[in-house]
Order: sequence, then structure tokens, then C-alpha cells
Amino acid sequence: MLEEILASGFEALQLTPDPQAIARYRIYYDYLDEQNRVMNLTAISGEEDSARLHFLDCAALLKEADFAGRRVIDVGTGAGFPGLALKVACPSIELTLLDSLDKRVRFLQTLCKKLGFADVQCLHARAEEAPAQLRQSCDIAVSRAVARLNLLCELCLPFVKVGGLFLAMKGPGAEEELNEAKRAIAALGGKAEGIRIYDVPGTELEHNVIVIRKVRDTPNRYPRRWAQMKKQPL
Repeated sequence: MLEEILASGFEALQLTPDPQAIARYRIYYDYLDEQNRVMNLTAISGEEDSARLHFLDCAALLKEADFAGRRVIDVGTGAGFPGLALKVACPSIELTLLDSLDKRVRFLQTLCKKLGFADVQCLHARAEEAPAQLRQSCDIAVSRAVARLNLLCELCLPFVKVGGLFLAMKGPGAEEELNEAKRAIAALGGKAEGIRIYDVPGTELEHNVIVIRKVRDTPNRYPRRWAQMKKQPL
């Protein structure tokens, strides 16, 4: 079932994934399903929902930017969404997966070995405490369902080089979040390019990607500590 859903889904998205992608998504799903029983990695389960709501949903980002050969960071990656799901479809991505929970990072390290990805950097760190060499080093930052956009921008935009993109995957309420985050986006050196809406193949769902371009350096005082961000959001 998984393989057929993915093949038809990529066709619906008008995307041509890497020739090994569908086989790798099978490896991804099987290991995620096995470990999810003991680690609570995701609330989405089963081949059909995983294919549509994880793999195809994440792969849809490939229509919003040119990821090939780009340096990409996935902030708050969890079980590897969207970053690792994107790399399966487009293996030339130079990927860093960042998560604050050690057990998830260890899961990702093992999964990357199973997928044959020796070049993925899996980091156990909070975004605001990440290694300094990551600052303004990435072409694209991605994130899915981590925090409201005004907070998320402070976590993600510092990683993006000038001219690069931050793609925030959002559900309903994306427009409200974007309006709320306008001041934060400007303060952090970004410029909103709008909201892209896409259909998740095989469902009636419409999801949103908020596209933010990095136009200036992020001031060195950002990101602040998480407690301060929450107490005094930009």
C-alpha cells in the first residue's frame, strides 16, 4: 500500500523523486513504526496516513524551493519531518537535523544509517543553543509544527544566510500567525514572501507553507533564551 500511495502521490504533486526514494520510504516507515511503539515519536500511524501525512506532505516543499545541493537545517525535527523526508526524495540535500531530545536524535542517527545517508548531521541541541558555526550557514531552514511563527522565526532565521529561505509548514491559521509575526520577521532580518497553499494528495486537506526570505543579517542578540522569547515575544 505504501509504495502505491507514494507513487501516485508524487505523480499528483508533479514531482519526480530520486529512483531509490520509494524503497527508502519503506525502510523509513518500517523503522518508525517499530520504534514508535516504545518511543512515542509520532501520533500518525499506519501505512496510508504515514505515506500521505508525513512523506507526501513533507515532499510537497520541493515545489516551493530548489533544494538540490542546498544546505538545509530542520529545526525541531522530531522523527525527521520534514527534513529527512525531503532528503529521501532529493538526496543531494546537505542536511542538518536539530532536536532537543536525545532519544529522538539517536533514533535519527540509526535511521540515517539504515537509509544509507552517511552525510546527515544529527544534532542534540536546542535551536537557541546550537553550535555557533551553524549561524547564517544554511540556504534553507524548514520546520513543521514546532511553535507559533513569531517564536519560530527567532529560532530558525538565525541559521539562514542572507538570500536564503525559511519555510514554515503550517495548518489552519497561517495568515493570522504571519500577521502576528511581522515585527519579528523584520527584526530578525527576514521578509515575508507570502503563504503557499497545497493539497495533500489523496486527502481533502489543504496545508500552508509560509515563505520568508532572509534579506539582512540577524542581529547578534538573537536568538534569546527560550524563556525570554516566550515571556517577551518579538
